Amino acid sequence: MQPSGKTNVIILDDHQSIVDGYVLRLSQNPRIEVAATLGFGDELEPALAKYLADVLILDVSVPLSADNPTIYPILHVIPKLLQLYPKLNILVISMFAERGLIRGVMEAGANGYILKDDRATLIDLANVVLTVASGGIHFSQKAHQLFLSYQLAQSGDNLSPRQLEALSLCASYPDKLTTTLAKEMSITNSTFRNLLSGAYVKLNVSTRAAAILKAQSLGIISPVSPTWSAAG
Repeated sequence: MQPSGKTNVIILDDHQSIVDGYVLRLSQNPRIEVAATLGFGDELEPALAKYLADVLILDVSVPLSADNPTIYPILHVIPKLLQLYPKLNILVISMFAERGLIRGVMEAGANGYILKDDRATLIDLANVVLTVASGGIHFSQKAHQLFLSYQLAQSGDNLSPRQLEALSLCASYPDKLTTTLAKEMSITNSTFRNLLSGAYVKLNVSTRAAAILKAQSLGIISPVSPTWSAAG
C-alpha cells in the first residue's frame, strides 16, 4: 500500500475495452488508484520499476510487443516478478478456463484466477483487488472447481511448475537457443535441457515444437490468442 493509503494497481491486457471496464470499476473506490495500463508484455517490467504496485492484474494471452504477437511467457513472468517484487500480488483475469493453465498460474505464485465471463466477480472487482492486496486468494467459482480437480487429469497436468515455465518460455521465444532461455530461468543449460526432456516424456513427444503444440492444446500453457490484433 502506498504512503497515501491507496492500493496501487497496474493492469496488463491488450484489449482496450476490457481495460476501460476495469479502470471504471476500480476508480469508483477511493482506496484504489490505477497507476498504469499496459497492452504489451514488454511494457510490464519498466512499469513495475516505475510504480510501486500492490496489485498486478494480468491477462494470460498478451503479445510480447507491438511488433511481436507471440504470447508472453506468463508461467515464467509470474515467479520472476515475485522474486523482484516480493510484496506484489498478482490477479489473473482470463478468458481461458483451462484446468492445467489455472494450476500452472497458481503454482507460479498468483493470488487468484478470474474468468472474464464471471460478471458478478468483475462487478465487484474493487473489493476483489483489495482482498488480493492484503494477501488473500480469489477465484471465480468455475476456476476454483477446475483448480481443485486438476489432480484427476491423466495427460499433461503432471508436468512440474518448472517444466511448465520452461515450455512457456520456449513458446514465447521459439527462435532463442536453450542457453539463452536457461539464463532467463537462472539455471544451467543442462538443467534446462533436462526440464524439456522430462516434459517431452510426459507429453509423449520428441521435439520442442511438438511439446509446445501439445501443451497449448492441453491448456497447460498460454495458447495463442485467436482474437489478437495489432490494435489490441
